[in-house]
Amino acid sequence: MADIRPFQAIRPQKDKVSKIAALPYDVYNRQEARAEVTKNPESFLAIDRPETFFEEGHDMYAKEVYEKAAEVLRDRIAKGDFVQDDKNCYYIYELTMDGRSQTGLVACASIDDYLNNVIKKHENTREEKEKDRIEHVYTCKAQTGPIFLCYRENKTISEIVERVKAVDEPVYDFVSDGGVRNRVWIMEDEEENNMISRVFTTINEIYIADGHHRCASAVKVGLRLREEGKGVLRGKQQSDYFLSVLFPDKELMIMDYNRVVKDLNGLTSEEFIEKLKEKFDITKEDAAVKPSKKAEFGLYLDKTWYRLSAHKDILSSDAVEGLDVSILQNEVLSPILGIGDPRTDKRIDFVGGIRGLKELEKRADSDMKLAFSMYPTSIAELFDVADAGRLMPPKSTWFEPKLLSGLFIHDINGII
Repeated sequence: MADIRPFQAIRPQKDKVSKIAALPYDVYNRQEARAEVTKNPESFLAIDRPETFFEEGHDMYAKEVYEKAAEVLRDRIAKGDFVQDDKNCYYIYELTMDGRSQTGLVACASIDDYLNNVIKKHENTREEKEKDRIEHVYTCKAQTGPIFLCYRENKTISEIVERVKAVDEPVYDFVSDGGVRNRVWIMEDEEENNMISRVFTTINEIYIADGHHRCASAVKVGLRLREEGKGVLRGKQQSDYFLSVLFPDKELMIMDYNRVVKDLNGLTSEEFIEKLKEKFDITKEDAAVKPSKKAEFGLYLDKTWYRLSAHKDILSSDAVEGLDVSILQNEVLSPILGIGDPRTDKRIDFVGGIRGLKELEKRADSDMKLAFSMYPTSIAELFDVADAGRLMPPKSTWFEPKLLSGLFIHDINGII
């Protein structure tokens, strides 16, 4: 059973929300983050990436950097840039991009559910990537970026959410970068909130869609606070929960996560194509190839597009080995191109589907040699891998639109 709870969000004043809410901290490199904060000093990115307050080259992981984030957050709350609701609420968060909408429930999820595998993972985390957010959350005593969770649709929850959207006015309605429309409703009806909490206790599986590192960091901060004696009343401290947006599976769409490779591992283009023919049917195409089904891939090489269709003998019904990203890795990247570990090999890079096929052409025609366009992993495949207690290969899923940071802040100092 899942322990999902409403909370008292700290959130931007209505007239400031469009300037404050920002894309997640990890979509920017250092130069991009600095440029964004310079352009818009009110952006929450200044708090999420506090190294932007220091000179270039300053250690972005230094203690004073995290202390600066906490200081600025406190100052901006005191100044009135943010408000806090006076009672526990669920919040409805709708994002619309390119005419397609997805609606999630903003809430707090239990760190114990993460530890007990009620909240399921599908990818590994790396300790060095966790450390930054651990120190940020611990120093600020607040979670500022929500974890993207999903669950199999529940009719009761969906009906409540749709009723609120149909009847109530949104507290926020604004367009963010990339033309994404963001709308938020506050769910203040105690009876409906209690019903949602009760329904979640009947749901046994919740899945991390995006934000594995942020989730692991939030859990480790909660455990640290328990060890320090601030979590004596286990299950009652705010730090025993982490900020989340939960989406029913029908609302979500995973985008393709494509690959570009530096060289042909000593092969000529002709030799490479001949090796591919042992595992794939290959046709030359006049236009860019966006795969239309599983086990189909696009290849861009020497300014030419090819469509690759995997032979049946390399397909698998296994939850992990049957993924298209696994087929490409096991049949092409590793044995032919010599890329054994895509997490560490500098000869491969990954391009989110939001950037389009033109970006693949651009990369293959400049700093890389070839590109592969992928058919997206499905939500069902994600669930199957997580349910089996397995892990996907790196860079298997790309979700859009991104959940904004600073739109909801979870104060982990208080008691529920």
